[in-house]
Amino acid sequence: MSAITEPAQDILEQTQQSAHPSCILCGNSQEGGLGLCFSLSADGGVEAHFDCPSHWQGYAGILHGGITSALLDGAMTHCLFARAIIAVTGEMTVRFRHPIDLHTPLVIQAQIVRSQRPLHLLQARITQDGHVKAKAKGKFMERSAATYRSRRREK
Repeated sequence: MSAITEPAQDILEQTQQSAHPSCILCGNSQEGGLGLCFSLSADGGVEAHFDCPSHWQGYAGILHGGITSALLDGAMTHCLFARAIIAVTGEMTVRFRHPIDLHTPLVIQAQIVRSQRPLHLLQARITQDGHVKAKAKGKFMERSAATYRSRRREK
């Protein structure tokens, strides 16, 4: 049985705010963060746009691979948020196909491939100038609401 329900932008935003408010990728209050804003896409997944500023550089003129991986991971997490699912990354495989140029906007997209609670399989990709630059597959494990609430109280 699938755990997928109809996604909604308000569910995505509410789940992100309650479960992830200080995230370096998408948290509104995170100084020096990436400031990503994910929205629903026509295929039921999510997408965000990123301008690739030079301070995220790895090799000269290229986006750092760790940032690339974080963008892909964040997209897959937000795809679950759109269904009010809070989950952590259990495994992620990234395929770096081409260097991602700095100062050239990119699009990050993610979709759910399969869900069977508590495990969710997702895929994500980064495109720039119409070319797929990186792809990822990930396995995400749901966190129980009780575990999540208990960890928030500890902080």
